[in-house]
Amino acid sequence: MNTQVDLQFIDNRGNLSNNASTNGFTLTETLVVVVLIGILATVGIANWLAFVDIRRLNTAQNEIYQAMRQAQKQATKEKLTWQASFREENNIVQWAIHPETVNPSSANWNNLDPNVRLDAETTLQISNGVRQIKFDHRGNVQQPPLGRITLSSKNAGKAKRCVIVSTILGGMRTAKEHTTTENNKYCY
Repeated sequence: MNTQVDLQFIDNRGNLSNNASTNGFTLTETLVVVVLIGILATVGIANWLAFVDIRRLNTAQNEIYQAMRQAQKQATKEKLTWQASFREENNIVQWAIHPETVNPSSANWNNLDPNVRLDAETTLQISNGVRQIKFDHRGNVQQPPLGRITLSSKNAGKAKRCVIVSTILGGMRTAKEHTTTENNKYCY
């Protein structure tokens, strides 16, 4: 028994056709679509990476701010001088809060995101590689007073975030990049 199968199809107009399909995209059309998707993906990835960097900076800024507030709170609670300490160890920014009598090297250090760094505009006092701000038993800033921590991204973005100790009474605020006209400093 020999049966021959004829491949014939009925197209959408009801006509009998011998072709399996005559519809589709040409190679040129397909390449244009692939190139457009590539361009859109490149733009989207760059924007996404910038967004992620800013989120990292915001999170690090919040951690620094909370650490300073916690040191201030502990100082008033325990009626002792406490300090918030900051350093870069193995290219990672770290922070710790501890009584002034405790050596910072033996404090319990916490890491910030590895993509965040201390910017050169940081003005807190530095001693033995550790930047610090001290709060007395009333929560006031001890000498040397005032200063700021400026954070930036290791990915060379322009975004910066700051935590500023702005009064000797221990007033603190956060800021983000705004250039001043007189000295091109950020975070005023």
